Amino acid sequence: MEWSIQEIAKKAGTTSRTLRHYGERGLLEPSRIGANGYRYYDQAALVRLQRILLLRELGLSLPAIAEVLKGQSDPSAALRTHLLLLEQERERIGRQIEAVRTTLHKTEKGEELMAEEVFDGFDHTRYEEEVTERWGRAAYEKGDRWWRSLDDGQKKAFLDEQAGIARDFGQAVRDGLAADSDEVQAITRRQIAWLSATSTLTKEYVIGLGRMYVDDPRFTVNYDKHGEGTAVLVRDAMAVYAERNL
Repeated sequence: MEWSIQEIAKKAGTTSRTLRHYGERGLLEPSRIGANGYRYYDQAALVRLQRILLLRELGLSLPAIAEVLKGQSDPSAALRTHLLLLEQERERIGRQIEAVRTTLHKTEKGEELMAEEVFDGFDHTRYEEEVTERWGRAAYEKGDRWWRSLDDGQKKAFLDEQAGIARDFGQAVRDGLAADSDEVQAITRRQIAWLSATSTLTKEYVIGLGRMYVDDPRFTVNYDKHGEGTAVLVRDAMAVYAERNL
């Protein structure tokens, strides 16, 4: 079974022009092109388009989506991963909604607030299992102890520092700077210094973390919101830094 480009665009809530653009970027090739020049898409193309649209909803740029799709050759495995991410995000947002609802209710009633209620759904420890699996229990515990030792002002300053680094990487992309340029490597040194506050950095760790910024949509979006291709530049710049310095 196959569908025309107009049928797919209508069902997906997008436009034929967008689908053609995805094709030009190498993201979504038609399964065939008819003698009349019309593009047709089969079931495999539909699955791939769903993945593209899901990643777009997470805020990923087209270059980042291309990287993710290239690294995930098994559509079923990729969709299972994405489904898990969506379910986790739904659960987290649900907790945040309840936290805000509780805060609003108690504020209007003049009732005493509990910190656990106010910040439910904002807890960094939701990454505990993932960090432990990737880098070991000691890595998680070190980072957790360090984070809990900070006061609110220090936590804000730490997050603001990372946001500034990400913005500067985004500006480097807009300026067309290469990953191994002096300017980008200077930004990368700040990134490495920022990371070293919570982790013991090795060459393999830095290169692997850089790859994760591209491979994992939750991280890619934090960089690519500053410009398409920012996460890819960060990954490449961290690899250059690691090869040169670690």
